[in-house]
Amino acid sequence: MGRRKKRQEGMWVATSDLPRSPGHPFYTGLNRTLAAEGFDTFVESRCQKFYAPVKGRPSLAPGRYFRLMLVGYFEGLDSERGMAWRAADSLAVRSFLGLGLDERAPEHSTISRTRRLIDVETHREVFTWIQERLAKTGLLSGKTIAVDATTLEANAAMRNIVRRDTGETYQEFLKGLAKASGIRTPTRHALARLDRRRKKKGSNAEWKSPVDPEAKITKMKDGRTHLAHKAEQAVDMKTGAIVSVTIQGADQGDTTTLGKTLKEAQRQIKRVQKRTRACHPGGLQEVVGDRGYHSTATVQELEAAGLRTYLSEPDRGRRRWRGDTEARDSVYANRRRSRGARGQRLHRLRGERAERPFSHLYRTGRMRRTHLRGHDNILKRLLVHSGAFNLGLLMRQAFGVGTPRGLQGRLRAFWAQLWRLWHRFGALSMPSTQPHPCTRILPLRRSAAFPRQLCRRGTALTTDC
Repeated sequence: MGRRKKRQEGMWVATSDLPRSPGHPFYTGLNRTLAAEGFDTFVESRCQKFYAPVKGRPSLAPGRYFRLMLVGYFEGLDSERGMAWRAADSLAVRSFLGLGLDERAPEHSTISRTRRLIDVETHREVFTWIQERLAKTGLLSGKTIAVDATTLEANAAMRNIVRRDTGETYQEFLKGLAKASGIRTPTRHALARLDRRRKKKGSNAEWKSPVDPEAKITKMKDGRTHLAHKAEQAVDMKTGAIVSVTIQGADQGDTTTLGKTLKEAQRQIKRVQKRTRACHPGGLQEVVGDRGYHSTATVQELEAAGLRTYLSEPDRGRRRWRGDTEARDSVYANRRRSRGARGQRLHRLRGERAERPFSHLYRTGRMRRTHLRGHDNILKRLLVHSGAFNLGLLMRQAFGVGTPRGLQGRLRAFWAQLWRLWHRFGALSMPSTQPHPCTRILPLRRSAAFPRQLCRRGTALTTDC
């Protein structure tokens, strides 16, 4: 084998000797779709006001910046450092970004500065631009939507919270309580014992995070108490496309945040309908939600706005209306619709349409824990991620896959299906005669060549002696 020797890089390298990549099939198709719709021209016209006219530090082109955000969703990268590393490491991603062989990938600081300069409304315009393409292909109706919310862990620690009135830390506050109770030199054990006896000690009205004041103390899905934000989205029940997304305080209830999300959904549907004439002509008409969104006031407000509600009603026992017939009629009408055949079908479909974006955005898209601070910064990233999810629906209709990883295992599945069809039609065409006495029956063994379903059926092969 020889010995390993120290290698000295050459001073000059011919461009023909540099490694090239044919590109990922998914990213190639996505780039072709974006180019055909004039994506770069659109974002450059919207972002021109954020770039200085004089020469300065080399900037990041708007089309390249938004493509980096799309890569963050499709590749499951939770930080801008990860996006910069992926762009510098992968030849396929460099081809998708349009980076030449002699160009350096953008640094994470450049990505962060570009995000801070481009405002939320421009990110929302890009999100609306993607929705217009969905509407033209029949993937956005807007008549019936489902609303659901989840919590996102904030980029702030509970141990660093401070008092809103005095600005003292949690440890300083405990020491003050211990001295007031008669403990002159409180120990760490005494402070912990004193803290355990206190009730309602994590109030958002009294405490805040100095690094992210908009993060609120709340209980996460796994039971932990943490600083978090609340992400709420409206999803089209017909196609599963995301209609609107908002970031709000994690301490607010679902009935409080529903109004803002519905207003944003109505605004988005009107924009798309005005530009494409492809959405439902009547606009938003029906709202589906779980029991967290049900309240008498919410049902009345939505009915007054002309919306039909399909909100699951929690078990509150026998209601006493005390002459309030309008509230009674609204609640009973929602109950009748929810318990009907169409209401039950919509609630079953809601579990699929509303929960699937959560899995793609926050689980595989790695947005469950944010690396950004402030509602505006998080909303910018979330709008592009939601647009990438909608682009995945468009790509799935056009090419059969909605993510780059959707191409994995396609060849094996094709050969398995081909073998299944060949065996089925071969068995039908075989004559029903007795086998040759010198023919042995060999049972199929599970292997990569034979699918598991065929082995379970007890299918056999014959081989001559």
